[in-house]
Amino acid sequence: MTLAHLTTTSPQRRRLIVGCGYLGLRVAKRWLASGSQVWAATRSSDRANIFKNAGLLPIEMDVTKASLPELPSVDTVLWSVGFDRASGVSHYDIHVRGLSRFLDACPGTPRIVLCSSTGVWADEDGRVVDESTPPHPTREAGRVLLEAEQLLNDHRLGPGIILRFAGLYGPGRLPRIDQLRAGIPIPADPESWLNLIHIDDAANVIETLAERIHARKLYVVSDGTPVQRKMWYEKIALLTNSPPPRFDTEAPRTRGADKRVDARRLWSDLGRGPMHPDSFHAVSELSLNEP
Repeated sequence: MTLAHLTTTSPQRRRLIVGCGYLGLRVAKRWLASGSQVWAATRSSDRANIFKNAGLLPIEMDVTKASLPELPSVDTVLWSVGFDRASGVSHYDIHVRGLSRFLDACPGTPRIVLCSSTGVWADEDGRVVDESTPPHPTREAGRVLLEAEQLLNDHRLGPGIILRFAGLYGPGRLPRIDQLRAGIPIPADPESWLNLIHIDDAANVIETLAERIHARKLYVVSDGTPVQRKMWYEKIALLTNSPPPRFDTEAPRTRGADKRVDARRLWSDLGRGPMHPDSFHAVSELSLNEP
């Protein structure tokens, strides 16, 4: 029996999502459709009402605060917290202190699925990276996420499943689209490699791995088809009637390290490939001119 066929079964699964945003909300809808009971944590009472109307069980919670509300006992936790620059808190406050506080407060022994990033690798000069490649992040976000991974690994609820996502794209989201439309130079080498994963594939990976009895503790998640930034942004500019892309190779890079992500472990263990194996072609199917 292969790994792809080993799954858990239950009449009704209980799930908790911390960070129910672009990715988390899609996973929540999939879990609801499968008959699961799904809680969604948010700092916003407005979003709590939106979640409630969508059939979710909202929990108003801020993981950066010392006191957390009583948490439900669940089978699965998805930690997919994004970084809000307007919040006034740091990456460390959220992904290390916040994660630690949450894990300590979490009852029972749920399976933890942690969304991390391929940003834990720095600029690799175009080399291939996979789960065996030692990470050496040079930016704050990558360093903090690597520390969060280690925190989960060492916690009583660990090691969980750590997913290092490449860049997410899909309806309503494209990398650096606002800069491109505004004609702002992109701080990257146009010949460097961009690694992406369609949002529907990302959600499907989480939904599937959450059920696997013998899932590994670490996967990189990418469509497996890196694309050069020059080609990608030229195509996006054409599809959105934006100015041709310009690049600033001397500017400090907040993102954009040059590497090629090898996700063969993931797709081999799942026993299939992504639904959107090539972002360069898949992006043509999106409605890109929406703000």
